[in-house]
Amino acid sequence: MFLVAGFTYAQKIKKGNVNLIDTALLSHQSTAKVCIKELVVSGTKKTKTYIVYREIQFKKGDSILIADLQKELEQARIQVYNSTLFNEVTFELVALDSANVNINVYVLERWYLFPVPQFKWVDRNFNEWYKTYKANFNRVNYGIKFVHYNLSGRRDQLRIYFINGYSRNMSFSYTAPYSNKKLSEGFTIGAGYLQKRELPIKTNYNDSLLFYPSDSATKAKADFVYKSWYVNAGYTIRRGFFKKHIFSASYTHVKIADSVITKQYNPNYFKDPVLSKGVLDLIYTLQYANVNNGSYPLTGKTYFVSIQKRGLGFTGGVNMLQLEAGLNTYIDLDKGWYSSFQLNGKIKLPFNQAYVNQRGLGYGESYLRGLEYYVIDGVATALIKSTLKKKLISFYIPVPYFPKLLTRIPFTLFAKTYADLGYAYTQKTFATNLNNRLLYSGGFGIDILTLYDINLRFEYSFNQLKENGLFLHNQSGF
Repeated sequence: MFLVAGFTYAQKIKKGNVNLIDTALLSHQSTAKVCIKELVVSGTKKTKTYIVYREIQFKKGDSILIADLQKELEQARIQVYNSTLFNEVTFELVALDSANVNINVYVLERWYLFPVPQFKWVDRNFNEWYKTYKANFNRVNYGIKFVHYNLSGRRDQLRIYFINGYSRNMSFSYTAPYSNKKLSEGFTIGAGYLQKRELPIKTNYNDSLLFYPSDSATKAKADFVYKSWYVNAGYTIRRGFFKKHIFSASYTHVKIADSVITKQYNPNYFKDPVLSKGVLDLIYTLQYANVNNGSYPLTGKTYFVSIQKRGLGFTGGVNMLQLEAGLNTYIDLDKGWYSSFQLNGKIKLPFNQAYVNQRGLGYGESYLRGLEYYVIDGVATALIKSTLKKKLISFYIPVPYFPKLLTRIPFTLFAKTYADLGYAYTQKTFATNLNNRLLYSGGFGIDILTLYDINLRFEYSFNQLKENGLFLHNQSGF
């Protein structure tokens, strides 16, 4: 039994009526096959068992080469775990005779219902809130986030947000990945209303965001200068295990404060002299993911290709055609060493874009480690991240109090070193210090993985500006 990023795997070969199967199963040279007489799932309470079967590439009555049996079991276990429905997944192989086996699948369900109190900074990341704004508690949001990750037992998710504070957010979304009998199609619907007390309206030469109103960072309670509402819907196709086609459409109506588009601030905000704008977005995305753990991959590959059309025209206003693609490769170097390479490229046409369409590097997960304090706008970007890591230790802390829900809390620690390269192109009219030049950074750090795919990353980074510092990032599976 071993632990990788918060989950366990145990394969057992049990003697059935005869012992002939033991020798055959251990022989990887054998061309013989075994037939799966029974495939039984145990441990599901909320989850429908057919959702588990949907993630297993073989079924009752199938025959599998003995030489491939261990690989097939491991792949099936990975696919079931990557459904994000279970804390633990165990496959047990029971030999009946030299040609027949039973396979038992044991799962321990996660807790799916999270009415989670929210208290979070409004800035792009913790480092910016702590350093740039001195951990100003006026710049936080609070409220409640209600999420059910398995509402009907079909892996469908319901999210409802009630957030107040420096900004307001009332929204809901419902995602049903399996809405047909073949469990190959699904849909998403959502709507929301958002208000903000400050609005990023320009990026200065030093690659920092400028806000409207300009004194919003120090005021305890500014007026709302940004209001928007939106509705969206999506349709997904996932006929196999690794590829997914996503079609989505959304309409967003935005209204901003009167002075934002004046010469004093940014008349290029919408690229139109208007204070409100309705924006239609149509997006198609092809996703591929075949990794050992969807939240913290160590082996495998993922890629995506996305086409987004904003607006009904091709020039002027917020009209935009965006093409984006990414490729991530994760390699097991043996003896606890792993490497990864992540590539991403994006282009927006035409190049003469409104300010709201010029987000480049420095937003979300699209950043160079060591340049977290900067935003590098651009209509074309490229990003390469490379990481070398070593698994240090894995251990469990027993939890005897909730045996039906949680038996132990896993921890895994990795030490790592990394180097990143990036580039963001923008027209000279909007040039800033870090645009149109090769960017690079590097560093070392520690990753801590635990329950529910929580990943804490402590990184000490360096960049080409001769700056260095400690950065904290976090990620969770809920």
